[in-house]
Amino acid sequence: MNLLKDKIRITELTIFLESLNIKSKRFREIINKKDELLIQYFNEALTHSSEDKFFNYEKLEFFGDAVLRLSASHFIDTNYSNLSVGKRSELRSFIVSDEWLTQLGKNIKIEQVILKGPKAMGDDHSKDTIIAESTEALIGAIYKCFNSIREVNIWLDHFWKHDADLFLKAPYKFNAKSALQEWCQSKGLNLPIYAIKEVSKNHGDPKRFSCTIFINDSEMAFCFGPSHKKAEKNAASLLIEKIYKEDKHL
Repeated sequence: MNLLKDKIRITELTIFLESLNIKSKRFREIINKKDELLIQYFNEALTHSSEDKFFNYEKLEFFGDAVLRLSASHFIDTNYSNLSVGKRSELRSFIVSDEWLTQLGKNIKIEQVILKGPKAMGDDHSKDTIIAESTEALIGAIYKCFNSIREVNIWLDHFWKHDADLFLKAPYKFNAKSALQEWCQSKGLNLPIYAIKEVSKNHGDPKRFSCTIFINDSEMAFCFGPSHKKAEKNAASLLIEKIYKEDKHL
């Protein structure tokens, strides 16, 4: 695609990039200049493989994964230098997770500017995955413009600060399965067993799967979810919240 000839796409990308509100003079300059090479990075980051088999976000997503981890490490080192290495690792895992990327993508309305083929457009099951992947590719594209994490941190740090503070106040709420496992070990109990059942064949059904948690052969929690993973997470969250209320030393 020759972006200089595709004025509609250039305008769409420019409006989207402006909406990110990245407070950087040099980032503003690349938007105003509409440099074809730089705009090309963002078009690539916002194109799904169903739209173009060869020109799509997969390479930038791979690159963006490393950029995201480096930027998050810089953010943590700058703002939470008192944390132990273990706590830093836990916090970083949270702020670079697929769930976090998906939420960020939804906040910036990235789905509206992703080019997708008919097959992907009709697949609600992969919607969140595409949002997370394209958001990661966008991060890679921002780095590519300057070969620096500076603009990435200018953009993401305020999102991270809010979410990191919430996480550090109650980490068990964000990684319930790990917190539940640690609690069982601290009490000398067997590790939790997650029993999953498919109760619906409808993709996207929030109650498609059920999960029952057993600890030492006792049923401890029951919940639903649209996937195996989500059902387990929902049940673990329900149980760990209950445990936390009863055990303030968790």
